[in-house]
Amino acid sequence: MMSKIIDLDHLNAMTGGDVELAREVLGIFKHQSDIWGRLLDVNAPCEQWADAAHSIKGSARSIGAMELGEACHAAEIRGREGNVSAAEAGVLISAIKDKMTEATEALAKVEHQLSMSESFKAS
Repeated sequence: MMSKIIDLDHLNAMTGGDVELAREVLGIFKHQSDIWGRLLDVNAPCEQWADAAHSIKGSARSIGAMELGEACHAAEIRGREGNVSAAEAGVLISAIKDKMTEATEALAKVEHQLSMSESFKAS
């Protein structure tokens, strides 16, 4: 079962097919995205948005939002190298925010699918 944006097979594997655990993991992702997303600021020191990217990356990968995870990974690596221009930071941060928006929007569908089943296998 593969969503275009969220890999449900991965989410299933990470949660052992437990729908309630999957819902909890999705909630953690939303919470982490909200908190760390605020620190994705082009004008902030690159260490700040690299740390935020790192945290979002872990949360994204836990739900199977792999494209978001990859965007975060790229920004984290580059941010940790330092000496990043505002323009480059803007490109990196915009990529994360775009993928984060896609993932957040996809969560509504995933949450609906989970609410309609007792396990992943039933959906």
